[in-house]
Amino acid sequence: MPEEQQEAEEGIAGGGGGWASTALQPVRWLRMLCRELGATFVAGVVLVYGLSQGFAGSFFRVASDYYWKDVQRVQPATVQLLSAVFFIPWVLKPLWGIMTDVFPVRGYRRRPYFLFAGVLGTASAAIVTMVNGLPMTSAILSFVGISTAVAIADVTIDACIAKNGIDKPSLVPDMQSLCAFSSSLGALIGYATSGMFVHHLGAQGALGVMALPPATLVFLGFFIYELKMYQHNVKEKVLNKVHMAVKGMAQTIKYPVVWKPSLYMFLSLALSISTHEGQFYWYTSKEPPNPGFSQEFVGMVHAIGAVASMVGVLVYHKYLKDYPFRSILFYAQLLYGVSGLLDLTFVLRWNLLLGVPDAAFVTLEECCARVVGRVRLMPMMVLSTKLCPPGAEGTFFALLMCIDSAGMLAAKAGGAAVLRALRVTRTDFARLWLAVLVRNLLRLSTLAAISLVPTADQTDVLLPRDLLAVAGDGSPPAAGDGDDEERLQLAKFADHVDDDDDDD
Repeated sequence: MPEEQQEAEEGIAGGGGGWASTALQPVRWLRMLCRELGATFVAGVVLVYGLSQGFAGSFFRVASDYYWKDVQRVQPATVQLLSAVFFIPWVLKPLWGIMTDVFPVRGYRRRPYFLFAGVLGTASAAIVTMVNGLPMTSAILSFVGISTAVAIADVTIDACIAKNGIDKPSLVPDMQSLCAFSSSLGALIGYATSGMFVHHLGAQGALGVMALPPATLVFLGFFIYELKMYQHNVKEKVLNKVHMAVKGMAQTIKYPVVWKPSLYMFLSLALSISTHEGQFYWYTSKEPPNPGFSQEFVGMVHAIGAVASMVGVLVYHKYLKDYPFRSILFYAQLLYGVSGLLDLTFVLRWNLLLGVPDAAFVTLEECCARVVGRVRLMPMMVLSTKLCPPGAEGTFFALLMCIDSAGMLAAKAGGAAVLRALRVTRTDFARLWLAVLVRNLLRLSTLAAISLVPTADQTDVLLPRDLLAVAGDGSPPAAGDGDDEERLQLAKFADHVDDDDDDD
């Protein structure tokens, strides 16, 4: 067993010594990662996943909702449509990935993009915070800038993770654990504090906090360890790899075993339209008989939901990972549609007839939605990994991410269309229940396409032998290629799982 793998296992699971030893295990684990991977790399993962993506992402969600509602005074259908616009930088993640690989700046492929993301994010957040009476168009551009900064930083650190994964494959699980833990902890803190900041500083003032995470990316751009490149043909080599990988990707998607489940995942996401903004405007409205939740309570409910989301991951790994794809996705989608009835019950205020207070019921609803949402998306995540052919893994992940992101964009835009068609406004929520009902029926309609999902177990090989026998570009896969360090990390499917959970 490699030394670093043994130390990793000892650092996480390592044994006796009582409470003191147990408490020091995370410290020993982090020290091991810093020693094996470099302290600046570990700091980069924590800053990007924990602060920029986890904390800032959750904080941004709550503060931005109040900004559009209270400062810009925009209708809920318009905000729902804007949420799709703000998601576009994440759809373009493959483009950012190609840029970091193909266009180095002064010999560096990662540092300049951290710097650019940091400056862009800080400037965009500062504009929103400091300019009173900001025109709506300028506010939209600033929000897109904030989202773009986070997406570019995410792609860049993913490339660093991919490089270290090639150099030290035994530490890949530890790196993913560090990413997941940092993101989850950051999200919890962001949700828990967002309401307090909005309450005391106002929505516009609270968004000033969004300038701090990207400012740390500027620091990261100066100090993260990266070897300077001196090859003059790197761009041509990488472009050739992109061309060959895209060619292999086009050949792969033609196989029914690949395009059918890909189509199902798109439909599942696209038909799960989001009515979040309409519901947010309703349950934060102070006009009776609306719930009139405070900013602090809204943030705390989302924080509890973040914990429930992690519980959903544990439930899947403990009890559901051995079920066949079609079975688990059928029942998960069915439960996803049925669980939406909790939203309908809440909007119609039936919970009060049952004697359940609004605060207790919405907390229950948020926990159920997050757990079910995770259980529904985890098998899709596994299925996506099974569809990637050898030799074109990164590029095919990019394709799958674009397909799924397109589905999520369609869901956000579809929700905006439904809210607008039913005339759900800032003050008129009479037909909000109908929008939620339409959303639930569309969720259940996805079950009609369940035959597109294979009946295989989650541990089975899905690709045909001819795809497994050759690399994605049509040539035999070469093990230990000296150019491995230049492989493209174009996409990461798990990145948009949390985002989809947030729209439930």
